Amino acid sequence: MDIRQLTPRYFVAPQISPEDMAAYKEAGITRILCNRPDEEVPPSLGADAIKAAAEAAGLEFAVQPLTHSTMTEENVMRNRQIGLDKEGVTLAYCASGTRSSIAWALGQGGLQSADDIIKAAHSAGYDLENMRGYLQQHES
Repeated sequence: MDIRQLTPRYFVAPQISPEDMAAYKEAGITRILCNRPDEEVPPSLGADAIKAAAEAAGLEFAVQPLTHSTMTEENVMRNRQIGLDKEGVTLAYCASGTRSSIAWALGQGGLQSADDIIKAAHSAGYDLENMRGYLQQHES
């Protein structure tokens, strides 16, 4: 189980497995957010398989597949609404956790400083320094 904390209520991870759902629940996760398109994984790791395992473990499940071309402002805001604007603790996953981290960072633009966003991502093992200019433009 490889979960990485960005905030007290938002974690990211590389590809997760259906058999880890009980461990995620035990770790305090209440919602799984799938950011990985099904086209990238075998059916045993597709959103339907993860959803069934998550719900069987008593976890909420949401899907918002993200790729470079679908990382739109609308999808980033939807991702934030699913993962951060609701009560509970979210674990967002994709192939490596990078897309989920980027979506989180973009959704925090204007809410946190670029330094704080980049520092949180770095502490979770993700280098988002290349986003500094964009994030600074959106600081409040």
